[in-house]
Amino acid sequence: MTTESRLVVIEEAGGAVWLRLNRPARHNALVPDLIADLADALDHAAERDPAALVLTGNGASFSTGGDISGFLTHARSREVLLGYAEELVGGLHDAVLKLLSFPAPVLAAVNGPVTGGATGLVLAADMVAMNEQAFLQPYYCTVGFAPDGGWTALLPDRIGTAKALQIQYLNERITAEAARALGLATCACPRSELDNVIAQWLRTLRNGSHATHRATRKNIWDDARLEQVRVRLDREKSRFLDLIVQPETLAGMKAFLQKRA
Repeated sequence: MTTESRLVVIEEAGGAVWLRLNRPARHNALVPDLIADLADALDHAAERDPAALVLTGNGASFSTGGDISGFLTHARSREVLLGYAEELVGGLHDAVLKLLSFPAPVLAAVNGPVTGGATGLVLAADMVAMNEQAFLQPYYCTVGFAPDGGWTALLPDRIGTAKALQIQYLNERITAEAARALGLATCACPRSELDNVIAQWLRTLRNGSHATHRATRKNIWDDARLEQVRVRLDREKSRFLDLIVQPETLAGMKAFLQKRA
């Protein structure tokens, strides 16, 4: 079965629910409508009680994070820009928390680049298969944003504080192989093999006890741990809002888009 909303495609196959970010012409860059569709899709997926959830993207990229054009379009006043950023970053963080508390294993098939806050969608997955040409990269310091999506709320616990800071200070690109070495990806493979890798994981999950998988995930992402992440994400959002309206950040966004053009 396949259902499609504007910006997220929901597919059910082999006992799993697949969610595909579906804004390929914009590299699945995040806007409030996409985040709202993702939240609805996650609620739908949870109701289906699947063996697993799989998150991926359509097109060349998994997601390039918050759409800078969207921020600039809403920069006509401080209040409008703050409202837009609150909706986008707050919605993204809610989606990350929905993924962390999802009742079944969460898998990510990273088909292409992941930048900015979209990285949180990968950090919230239990197992990650990355296209060997894909990468993770923050880009915050090149624009003037504060990190969001879990770059400070989740990443240090995964790879260590010093390494997490280094990557963000230097805007380092984490290749698929480096992500595997750091424990951020389970495997790196050719893009053509992504679906096969996920299919193999799904077969193994289906052969195991669904109740055990759910209990294991619930024990790890218990209420106390989720609340700790929620507090850290709220701190990220607060600092993002502080910086998004600064003149140097607006100038940084314009310069970033001009360079990309």
